[in-house]
Amino acid sequence: MTTVNWHLIRRLLIGFIILVLFAIGTAWVLLRGSLPQYDGTIKLPGLLTAVSVERDSLGSVTIRAQNSLDLTRALGYVHAQERFFEIDLMRRRAAGELAELFGSTVLPVDLEARRYRMRARVSAIFQQLPQDQQQLLDAYRDGVNAGINALTIRPFPYLLTRTKPQVWHSEDSLLVVMAMYLTLNEGSMYRELALSTMHASLPISAYRFLTASGGEWDAPLIGTVMDWPRMPSVDELDLQTVDPGLLQHNYKVNQHTPGSNSFAVTGILANGPALVANDMHLELNVPNLWFRTRLIYPDPQHQTKYIDVTGITLPGTPTIVVGSNRHIAWSFTNSYGDFADWVRVVLDPEDSSRYQSADGWKPVATYHEVLQVRNAPDETLVINETEWGPILASDHDNVPLALVWTALQPSAINLELTKLEQAKTSHEAAKIVQRAGVPTQNFIVGDKGGNIAWTIAGKIPLRSRNYDPSLPSSWSAQDTGWYGWLDSIQYPVIYNPPAQLLWTANARTINEGMLEMLGDGGYDLGARAKQIKNSLHKKNKFTSADMLSIQLDNRALFLTRWYQLLQLNIQQAENSYWATKLELALQDWDKQASTNSVAYLVVQTFRNEVIKNILDGFAAAIRQDHPDFELPSLRQVEHAVWILIEQRPQHLLSPNYKSWQDMLHSSAKQVVEGLQLNTENMPSWGDRNMAQIKHPLSSTLPTFISSWLDMPSDLLAGDINMPHVQTPNFGASQRFSVAPSNEEEGYFDMPGGQSGHPLSPYYGSGHANWVTQQPTPFLPGLPDSILWINATN
Repeated sequence: MTTVNWHLIRRLLIGFIILVLFAIGTAWVLLRGSLPQYDGTIKLPGLLTAVSVERDSLGSVTIRAQNSLDLTRALGYVHAQERFFEIDLMRRRAAGELAELFGSTVLPVDLEARRYRMRARVSAIFQQLPQDQQQLLDAYRDGVNAGINALTIRPFPYLLTRTKPQVWHSEDSLLVVMAMYLTLNEGSMYRELALSTMHASLPISAYRFLTASGGEWDAPLIGTVMDWPRMPSVDELDLQTVDPGLLQHNYKVNQHTPGSNSFAVTGILANGPALVANDMHLELNVPNLWFRTRLIYPDPQHQTKYIDVTGITLPGTPTIVVGSNRHIAWSFTNSYGDFADWVRVVLDPEDSSRYQSADGWKPVATYHEVLQVRNAPDETLVINETEWGPILASDHDNVPLALVWTALQPSAINLELTKLEQAKTSHEAAKIVQRAGVPTQNFIVGDKGGNIAWTIAGKIPLRSRNYDPSLPSSWSAQDTGWYGWLDSIQYPVIYNPPAQLLWTANARTINEGMLEMLGDGGYDLGARAKQIKNSLHKKNKFTSADMLSIQLDNRALFLTRWYQLLQLNIQQAENSYWATKLELALQDWDKQASTNSVAYLVVQTFRNEVIKNILDGFAAAIRQDHPDFELPSLRQVEHAVWILIEQRPQHLLSPNYKSWQDMLHSSAKQVVEGLQLNTENMPSWGDRNMAQIKHPLSSTLPTFISSWLDMPSDLLAGDINMPHVQTPNFGASQRFSVAPSNEEEGYFDMPGGQSGHPLSPYYGSGHANWVTQQPTPFLPGLPDSILWINATN
């Protein structure tokens, strides 16, 4: 009989516990070593005078300096200490250098990004910037490098990846702006390729019917609602004859795309200064993309006065993106104009290294980009470029396509936005942003005099009018293409409209005449914009609380007719099993995207299924020529779908259905089966819309660690086609309302937290307020800590 050696087991167990505790302790020490310094005194080379950095209970930073260069240097220091890994990811995302950190798993992402040769382009852009802007970027660079070098231990993501932070260069801040160009523009650019295939394969009437802009949800600032084109006749298109084997039922209905809400009211309606509200909709991560910042320094124009600007900075850059400076408050939304074209490249049939330009045959420029891959051999990418831009795709007939894009132009980026810090009026601010080198945006501004304005921020290409910019075109003829930028005096602008209101929500803002100038890069449906517009028009006085109420409006006005359609189909189903289950599920319909609503989930899913079933037939028709085709995001196709539901033309019904009622009943059944509805299982909208706001590395870590890094899985109200935009990992990346000169009465909320360090008291700070819709003050609170930064001399 074997004797158990309890003494040995006890010793081994104690040893194991000691090892575990040692490992935990070591990890804790390493993490503590990379914490930012929040108080005390440090020295920073290059400073002319001392700077103070205050943090309140949420980690909101207030930097006080005696000049803008010292302030910028200190801002770089703070950004690096709190967010270096995140800004490193931004520059690497744009440059195509992520594989240096993460290896071959992200190489496909790098190969896509490297085709733009962003690093070479930003180096050239930097050399062309005015000297004062170069100095600003140099000061920020020095601050960033001092901040990361001051940490005792490198940030924990570099410990996990066994890599080291690389030096920050002045042009890296321009790469961060390029990353925002990619975020805001790239989807629209490649959408155009699919539109070209649709245009080539469908009758022109069908193409226009599916891809038009306008319809009943339109709510432009300028102009009236545009009529929707007619549907194709049976002689033009008969979907009943299409092979059902080409159906795939895979259209992505609710594709969330970068966007925002912004609206403002004049002082007449706000009893004093104008009132501006903004919530920018982006993918949500931990920490947040933005960084809550207040900057205070002497006004260069009035040495006895101070610039006092509060808002958010984009770590990696030295700019307040949106905010208020006591004189103006400003905001942005993605404009969704058309700021990229695809050029059909005619190669010499006898020498493919030449292409035809308006001036004759020219050589294709070839570049070799070497991508470094962690723990793997380098990869070399060959890029061919024309005078218009890099050759990145092929048209539906395999003709090579070169990309012309505002981001790839030599003057794509500048730091003109920093001048908003010192602007005094809405008129002055509008002039500044029209010269700005940023992704082209809607800009709304209000001033303390009560004035409001809207215009376009960023560069607008000046196009010749002899080609269709919505489709790939040849530019080999004389006087075809872009010939510079639109002069700012030609920009659309609205000052103090008669209704005293302005609003933008990524939908069309302008009339048909101006639309030719801006183009259509895939405007949003307009349901959000219309709901905001109507809410604004219902009131004649506004406070910040009123603006918040509009931002958090999750009324399902858009889905009301879909609810009615589903109810009608339930009544027609004669007590079938699926109708009985749906009738029960719809009992809690409260016309809102609330977390506990079963009915909202059911109606939204029903709409999705109907749209997929309707569009599947059109996609199948295109697959007759292009078997791998997938429909792009058709953000306004709701108009076409509803016309078909109302008129029910047999020739535009998908070939797998006998009648429109058959299709609608089948869609209802798909809801029951897809959601697995039964009396014991009635999932709510909150179950589907549960927060997944995660740290970039959490998916690679054990659950017990990732759950510590990620934000809680809260149930979230809101949806896409309403002011309160919300999906599990997409929505309001910030939410504020403020009246310039009355900043003390404004509010600001932000998910994901301020700091990127999990041991920081500011990791996840403010997130709970964002979830519970309890706004925090716009201005930072009393200092929790103060860091004094002195000059080295």
